[in-house]
Amino acid sequence: MTAPGAVLAAPRFGPTVGRAPVGLLAGAGRFPILFAEKAREVGLPVICVGVAGMADPVLASLCDEFTWLKRMSLGAIFRAFRHGDARQWTMAGKFHKHIIFQPRRLLQLVPDWRALRFFFLRRRSDNRDDSLLLGLIDEFRRQGMECVSALDVCPELLVKQGLLTRRQPTAQEQRDIEFGWALAKEMGRLDIGQSVMIRERSVLAVEAIEGTDQAILRAGELCGRSGFVVVKVSKPNQDMRFDVPTIGKTTIESMKQAGGKVLAVEADRTILIDESEAIALADAYGIAVLALPG
Repeated sequence: MTAPGAVLAAPRFGPTVGRAPVGLLAGAGRFPILFAEKAREVGLPVICVGVAGMADPVLASLCDEFTWLKRMSLGAIFRAFRHGDARQWTMAGKFHKHIIFQPRRLLQLVPDWRALRFFFLRRRSDNRDDSLLLGLIDEFRRQGMECVSALDVCPELLVKQGLLTRRQPTAQEQRDIEFGWALAKEMGRLDIGQSVMIRERSVLAVEAIEGTDQAILRAGELCGRSGFVVVKVSKPNQDMRFDVPTIGKTTIESMKQAGGKVLAVEADRTILIDESEAIALADAYGIAVLALPG
């Protein structure tokens, strides 16, 4: 297994794009759908394994082969990718890590031997996201499958630098962005989370295993929905194959519900899903969204 925190050069889709199939492990959200649509556009066959309860069923109509993953089975993923002759694979969407900590988790997840050994029996120094995902990539590599970045196919999803909305941050909000930026980077370095919620240069909430949207809602409860700043950044030395910061309409809706007023993200290192719709929604709600250089 790769040492936690190791910095790797992410493999890229080779010259066989448009011919050789790629495996897609799909979680929740729009990212897997956008990847599958773009892959079809460029002639890249997709062999998709969708996590049941997370992935969108529409993927079945967008991919060349589709299999539901109804239990925690690494073997089932390997077999599906081999059946479709996928030697490269990628992951897209949100995977709800908290399910592996639920009561009676083994009865609910029904892991196969490979998954049981990897997630629950193998000794690791920690179970942070990078440790688990880099270890998972090694498991696939031992099966002859190399992990690549979904963003090699759809790089246009990465947000460009600049103010994206009509509303600009106030001077106080700008100070909160600057205060929160370094804190968010440190949380990313520690592989705890990628976002922090700030009001008047105080930390309201730090994202952890619950995800950005739930952290935003928690921040709103703690400040009486009276306005705060959300800062979301990539990890230092972010591995672009996985866990890339992602925002979209659901982020804006969560901010509206919680009373958030500013969303600051890292340009060229953050995925913005359905950009035009998300920015129009932010404008309608009076929320400022800006992408800053890392």
